[in-house]
Amino acid sequence: MNERPNQPEATVLPPIPAKRYFTIGEVSELCGVKPHVLRYWEQEFTQLKPVKRRGNRRYYQHHEVLLIRRIRELLYEQGFTISGARNKLDHRAGASGQGSAAPEAAAETAIDSGRLRAELLEILDLLKHGPRTA
Repeated sequence: MNERPNQPEATVLPPIPAKRYFTIGEVSELCGVKPHVLRYWEQEFTQLKPVKRRGNRRYYQHHEVLLIRRIRELLYEQGFTISGARNKLDHRAGASGQGSAAPEAAAETAIDSGRLRAELLEILDLLKHGPRTA
């Protein structure tokens, strides 16, 4: 018997596009969570801090979309409470990622850090030499 009949089973979520920033509507569709739930989770999970620009519009980065998917999995699929999910995420961060999604998250982080390094080197070059004209 299923104790939580209103809870969805493991749903297949769409792939995350290779973009730097995502709006709250895009994240809502990518993670299968309504925007008001995302705003609530920002209050409950300190790790979730989207960039706010122009009139408090939220822009989520790739790692935050992965975090939201992990929170969704803990709450909706594994049945954790908010505080239980918060503790699990805090413990996972402190224990260097022993969760089931740790290898995938580590690979995503490696990709993002490599891209970040390349962009920072490009910015440094622009600062040193100025913009290059073609």
